[in-house]
Amino acid sequence: MHPAFSVIFFTVGSGTGYGLLALTGFLVVAGLLPTESLFGLFVLGAGLGLVTVGLLSSTYHLGHRERALGAFTQWRTSWLSREGVISTATYLPVLLFLYAWYFYEGNVAMFSMWAVLTAISSLLTVFCTAMIYRSLAPIHQWCNKWTVPVYLGMGLAGGSVILLAFLRLFQFNTSTAPFCALLLLVLAWGLKVRYWRFIDTTHHQSTPESATGLGFLGQVRILESPHTEDNYLMTEMGYRIARKHANKLRRYVHLAGFALPSILVVLSGFLPGSGGAGLTVVAAISFLLGAIIERWLFFAEAKHTVTLYYGADRV
Repeated sequence: MHPAFSVIFFTVGSGTGYGLLALTGFLVVAGLLPTESLFGLFVLGAGLGLVTVGLLSSTYHLGHRERALGAFTQWRTSWLSREGVISTATYLPVLLFLYAWYFYEGNVAMFSMWAVLTAISSLLTVFCTAMIYRSLAPIHQWCNKWTVPVYLGMGLAGGSVILLAFLRLFQFNTSTAPFCALLLLVLAWGLKVRYWRFIDTTHHQSTPESATGLGFLGQVRILESPHTEDNYLMTEMGYRIARKHANKLRRYVHLAGFALPSILVVLSGFLPGSGGAGLTVVAAISFLLGAIIERWLFFAEAKHTVTLYYGADRV
């Protein structure tokens, strides 16, 4: 599939933002985060900012932006519509959470309900985003059991690193946050490795023989291309990336998205003050860069079964 940068920024930005909001909601109720009002304002503000920028960037991929509101009416059948409804509804508990935390500093009971609702609705939104792709049966690289866990894992891992950065910038020392960040980074890393292994070793059940219905005649091969130049289907659905380039980009994801942030998170625990805080900020930036490459590959490596009619032998 042709990677659209608006959708890449949307899924990375909103996924990380929702991951940050979800972790903040659960951890503050569990008593594992400081309840200082200014800290809450910055953390929730950063989460809302990432979510909002991500959602706005997604509109640039729409052919008719004036019809965007119509998508909200199809929530019974469309995961895209469900995502739109839940993502919009999430603003209410987040804003109430932010208001209560800021004005009732230290009184967790005053905002615990909004914190939990924020966390649940944030995870549901990421789940719906992942299900948009998971539900597309013609694309084997999306319609599999690893898509949803990878989306949730990447969002929570990114959110945990950003949360750790804020804790260190505000000079709050806690052993829970570094452990949580490292654990979620390793978990997301493992899920992504399993996802890549799956798409490398399996294929869609459709073949040129089954797609054309001519399998009873034997092996089906294209005689002549139906077009003299690439059409819309080939440009959008038949985007190709060379295996050597994909492998190189995967190595960048391993390094920038997972290995370097994990190392920096560990090292930050041994470096007090601004030095440790700086390492966590670099870790967050590195993860986001790696996540952008990872999401670009998620789209670029996907193959639609329509390409079977244009000479592809397997997808």
